[in-house]
Parts: sequence; C-alpha cells; structure tokens
Amino acid sequence: MVQQNSLVQYGARRVIITITAIMCALLEIVDTTIVNVAIPNMRGSLSVNTTEVAWVITAYAIGNVIIIPMTSWLSQQFGRRNYFAASIILFTICSFLCGNASGITELVIFRFLQGVGGGALLVTSQTIITESYPPEKRGMAQAIYGMGVIIGPTLGPPLGGYIVEHISWPYIFYINIPIGIIATLMTLEFVQSPKYGEKSAASDVDWLGIALLAVSVGSLQYVLEKGQDDDWFSSKVILTLTITAFFGFFFFIWRELTFRNPVVELRVLKNGNLRVGTILSFIMGFGLYGSTFIIPLYTQTTLGWTAQQSGMLMVPAALTTAVMMPLIGQLLQKGIPNQYMVAGGMLTFFIFTFWGYKIMTPDTGASDFTWMLIVRGVGMGFLFMPITMLSLSTLKGKQIGQGAAFTGMMRQLGGSFGIAIITTFMASQVVVHSANLSNHITNDDPSAHQRIVGMAHSFTSRTPMTPDVALQSAYKAIYYSIAKQAAVLSYMDVFLYLGVMFLICVPFVLIVKGNKKKKAAKVDMSEAMH
Repeated sequence: MVQQNSLVQYGARRVIITITAIMCALLEIVDTTIVNVAIPNMRGSLSVNTTEVAWVITAYAIGNVIIIPMTSWLSQQFGRRNYFAASIILFTICSFLCGNASGITELVIFRFLQGVGGGALLVTSQTIITESYPPEKRGMAQAIYGMGVIIGPTLGPPLGGYIVEHISWPYIFYINIPIGIIATLMTLEFVQSPKYGEKSAASDVDWLGIALLAVSVGSLQYVLEKGQDDDWFSSKVILTLTITAFFGFFFFIWRELTFRNPVVELRVLKNGNLRVGTILSFIMGFGLYGSTFIIPLYTQTTLGWTAQQSGMLMVPAALTTAVMMPLIGQLLQKGIPNQYMVAGGMLTFFIFTFWGYKIMTPDTGASDFTWMLIVRGVGMGFLFMPITMLSLSTLKGKQIGQGAAFTGMMRQLGGSFGIAIITTFMASQVVVHSANLSNHITNDDPSAHQRIVGMAHSFTSRTPMTPDVALQSAYKAIYYSIAKQAAVLSYMDVFLYLGVMFLICVPFVLIVKGNKKKKAAKVDMSEAMH
C-alpha cells in the first residue's frame, strides 16, 4: 500500500490542486443560491407558477443530499480522481442542458442530475485539499476550503442578480461550462487517488442501502420543500412521503448497521467529536442558508429592490468572511480550542440576527444593512472551520472522508430544514399579525374611520373617482399597508428566533470536551482516506 503522506503535495502542484478543488466547491455552492434571484424571470419565460418553478431549487437540493453520503464509497469504487472528474463532467453537461431547457419538466430533471454531480464536488474537494497539505498546515488548508463554502452561498445572489438583469437567466447555468472544462482537465492532470482495497463485486454492492437512502432522503427533501405549499398533512402526497421517509430511514439504518459492506458507514458516528460536529453542522447550515434565503426575499418583496440590488447587499459579508478565514486558520494552528471559536461564532451570529430584528421596517435603507452583514460574515467565519476541525480531528484513514460526508450532508439538510421551517413559520406569523393589526381597523374606532374617510377624499380630489370607488380604494390601501406591516413583523420574528436558537447553543458548545492532545489530532488529520 502507498504511504498516506504520498498524497501531500508541494509547490506549484499543491497550488493548482487547491485552486481546482476551490473552483469545484464554489461551482456547487454558488449554484445552490444563484437560482434564487432568477425565479421570477424563469416563471415568466417558462409560463409556470411559483410553485412549479420552485422545483428548480428543490430538485437540485434532492440530488445533492442523496449523493453526499455515498461519496466516500463511490470514491473507493471508482478511484477518487475518476469519480471527482466524472462528477465535474456531469455537473457541466447538466449546466448546459439546464440553460437550454425549453420547459419546466426538462429543467427540473437536469437540475436534479446537476445536483447529483454537484453533491460530490463539495465533500471530495474538502478531502483533496486536506490530504494535499502536511499536518502542520491543515488548519490553513481548512481555512482555504472554508472560504469557498461560506462565501459561495453569499456570492450566488449578487452574481445571479447581475446576470439576470444584464443578460438572461440561462447564463446563470452557462457560466459553469468553461470553469467545469478547466476543472476537469486540471483534475485529470494533477489530482491523485490513494490506493484502496479491492472494489466491491456487483453482488457485494449495497444496492438496497442505496435505494433506501435515495427514497428516504428524496421523500424528506420533498416534504420539507413543498409541505408549506401543499398545506402539509392535509395533502395525501405529503402524508405518504412523510411515512415513506420515516420507514425509509428506519430500514436504511438497520441495513447499514447489519450489511457487511454498507454504502454509508454509520459506525463512524461512534466518534464523539464527529457526533457533535454533525449537530453543529446542521445548525450552521440552518443559519447560513436560512439567512441567505430570507434577506434577498425581504429586500425584493417588501422593500421593492431589484435582483441585482438584493444580491449586491450580500457582498460585504462575503468579503468579511474571505478576510476572516486565514486569520481563523492561524488561530487554530496556535492551539485556540475549537469549542471556544464555535461558541464565539454562535454569539456573533446572534448579534447579527438581533441587529436585523431591530432595524427591519417597511422602508429600511441599504446603508442600515452594511455593518449588520459584516457581523454575519465574522460569525460564519468563526463557525465553519472550527466545526470542521472539531468533527474530523480524531478520525483516521478513510473515516476522514466518511466524516466529511456526514458533516456535508448535515449542513445541506440544515439548510433545507431552515428554509422549510422559516417559510412555514413566516406564513403562519403573517396570518397572526394580519389578524392582530386588522382588529384595530373597525368602524367603531374613530381614528381609523377618520383616516379611511380622509384617504377616500384624497382619492376623489386627485382622480375622477366616485365616492364609493374612492372608499373601496381607501380600504384596499389600508389592507395593503397591513399586509406589508404583517410581513415585516414576520421577518422580525424569524430573525429573533433564529438568533435565540444560536444563543441557546453557546453554553452547550462550551461544555464539549476539546481534544487536548493537539499533536495527536494533527497526526490523525494527516491520515488520508483509504
């Protein structure tokens, strides 16, 4: 067997491998959020409603989450370099097909396949970067990788907004093509695969485990993404898929714990640090994708900003994170405990959300967001790399790849849960706030009645309206104002409760036992995936 340190690279070769892996990680993550700001344009050009076009996002997420847990096993079956290159090729081809799609069905199918290709890029990029650096530089390696993972979701909206506004939405997919071609050629030329044991024979492949994983994760992702639109369990489809997801996961866990060659090695979760890391990855994904989803939604639907304006708002956070990551890598190398860094990140993220809660109004200005989003960038910088290091610090050999797959899957699932829960919560809160505000608009309230009459007089004096039409217009204007206020209050609720969730996590993170044997941790991290 080849010595594991043979995967460590030096000089220009390591730089090229790092750039290749970061390009692929960015391709995958940017595509998770770049579509968000293009949804209205897609809806118009494809002549579909919002529910149908939302499948463009859902299908990609389903493909992502299904493939991520299998990346370690697939790398062993086909060789990491071959599997990585094949994933880039699939992602690139499907990007072209997405841009060329003439109908919503085609687009959704190609987005699902693009998600299958993209899911492998994220986890495998992390493993490739980790193994290309010597043990003493692993913290900096994770910082470099973390820049791509944290900045990616933030870069998506501004990039998508610019392309949609100045060119057309298919080009949000076409821009992947040249990058994908370059990344494929660089992977085939420079990336190396560790030597694995013998491949599984066809009869020894965990086909049932693969099927159960695909069915259970796919069902769960559908329920999360579409539950709110379909009124949850009043829909037979949602109810059926919820039951399918539950039993699918039950039998999947049973299968993976009893089969001699499982497609997902669940036993690696016996590692305490990895268990804590997967939970923290879920929470981080909840906050990362949840906040990336809600801010452009608020600025476009409530403040009336364009897609490009909403996207550019996220740039300060991305730049802050880019500056923070190398600094955090140096702090980790100096021996600052991971749990202290994570607790600091959780507290900083709470400050960001509470700040957002305080500044939200129906006409908040762009300048009000700047420092708030810079604080978000600092918080995310303190979360990603320490969580990753904590998760993988005591894993050995091929367990590193398996652990990276678990944390990657939980981060994506956290994002899916976050967006689904936020959407559902906001819909219910809008109803509650609308009802509370409407209670104050009654004919028995002299001030409300006087305001409505005044508005009606204003309409008749400015436009040729009859008194009846003017009165109806006044009522419509009042209820439009109520709807807008209710929406703002629901956004405020989301920010407040999201912050409270992160704040509650701080004491639990601090009581996690850190790895006191720093040198041993570095040695463990230096071992590559078999």
